[in-house]
Amino acid sequence: MLLKLPGHEKDLGGGFRVNRLLPSFARRTVGPFVFMDHFGPITFEPGMKIDVRPHPHIGLATVTYLFEGAIMHRDSLGSVQRIEPGAINWMSAGGGIVHSERTPEDLRAARHGVHGLQLWVGLPQSLEESAPTFTHTPAAQLSPFQHHGAEARVLVGEAFGRSSPVRAASPTLFVALQLKAGTSFTLPSLAPESAVYPIDCDITVDGTALAVHTLGMLQDAGGCRLKSPKDCTVVVIGGAPLDGPRFLLWNFVSSAKSRLQQAAEDWREQRMGVVPGDAEFIPLPTNLPIP
Repeated sequence: MLLKLPGHEKDLGGGFRVNRLLPSFARRTVGPFVFMDHFGPITFEPGMKIDVRPHPHIGLATVTYLFEGAIMHRDSLGSVQRIEPGAINWMSAGGGIVHSERTPEDLRAARHGVHGLQLWVGLPQSLEESAPTFTHTPAAQLSPFQHHGAEARVLVGEAFGRSSPVRAASPTLFVALQLKAGTSFTLPSLAPESAVYPIDCDITVDGTALAVHTLGMLQDAGGCRLKSPKDCTVVVIGGAPLDGPRFLLWNFVSSAKSRLQQAAEDWREQRMGVVPGDAEFIPLPTNLPIP
């Protein structure tokens, strides 16, 4: 069986809209993934840009992956990293980090496209208060390869006899597949929990239709057969379930509701650090349902 999780549109400000897949009403997590946004493809005219001002996180790792365009990452550790297609940015917030995501200066006056995914991985309880870290893995270290007629990239975890150099906090799976039109691809069992997400066209999963931009949660640990009527990019996410429930409040994730409240108060009072060279910040929303 296949549990279908359609996304819902969220406006992140300035008309920049994303398709939010996780958390959903029917399923809050897939393996360790607690959050999934798909943005684009969108074409920015000169003067249009992404400007996500500095904001905080706790208890999670952000995973950013682009199909097109570029984003400039800065954080309170002093990291400055341009993200481009095929690379993985892994930022572990631990007990607290602040970062911004903006269109690079050289693209602000140019017509350009942007398309990608941002996901959050809940950290194991033992690492929720760990020191924050940032790691960038360039596309050259995540090269595609052919597997049974499809092109694959193992971005995080292990699949098809390959291992990603990205170091995850717990068993985590993130794979990008390029399916060929009209051919079937057998996806083996790769993780205790997994889901497939077609990026640019409808597909079938064991003969069941799965619409584009819909997350399909596989209901058992077995594999499945994927088929697309045209060339199509499909993402697979999953891994081992988290060690207990996680609670989300704004940009914070924790196994303890009281920790979410503390993080909100710390950000309100600007006690979580600053991003060097980026003096702006997103204030704590005034309508948060503080637990």
